[in-house]
Amino acid sequence: MKSLRRKLLGPQIPPQDLAANPEKYRLPGYFLIAASILLLASIFLPYWKMTLLAPQYPGGLSVVAYLNRLTGDVREIDGLNHYIGMRPLEEAAQLERSLSIFAVTVISLLVLGAIFVHNQNAAYLSLPAMLFPLIFLGDMYLWMRHFGLNLDPTAALSGAIEPFVPPILGEGSVAQFRTVASLQPGMYLALLASLLILAGLYFHRKTYKPLVDAQANS
Repeated sequence: MKSLRRKLLGPQIPPQDLAANPEKYRLPGYFLIAASILLLASIFLPYWKMTLLAPQYPGGLSVVAYLNRLTGDVREIDGLNHYIGMRPLEEAAQLERSLSIFAVTVISLLVLGAIFVHNQNAAYLSLPAMLFPLIFLGDMYLWMRHFGLNLDPTAALSGAIEPFVPPILGEGSVAQFRTVASLQPGMYLALLASLLILAGLYFHRKTYKPLVDAQANS
């Protein structure tokens, strides 16, 4: 049992080392705690925004994506998309949105759990949170691509619009419409959390690898 614990959690910190330099062993945890808090805070903020610009909409129409819902001019944009044969936005990523709050909470807790792990398993626990921003954007890209390339051929203006892939960042255009997509505060917090995890893992390795090597040679 003790051997399994050492394999999963790594070596214990020698009491004399901890007493002599406690901040050295606390530093990785500071970064990981901050990352976990930021990721949890991102749940309450928007992650992505797209604004549709056209002469008939001088103020633009916008859709804002939170982890678990869409807000803004969703109905109006769906009405325009209907004419070119694109499915309603609410039909995209339904499973992902239903699980998102639970998933982000779990991966945030895994980051906290990594604080108590003194070997490479800390990186494995932190990896889902570190990659989460890329996973979010990748999933959104795949859904936008699927919607844009699978237009309803029976739609009123289907013959006027070729299948297209709406950009998830920056500017794009479809017929007389122009779209502007940008990251929002929630995504910036998630990205900052990823950087803090990287920093935490750097100091974690620097701090605990000598103990792991000493354990392996004992």
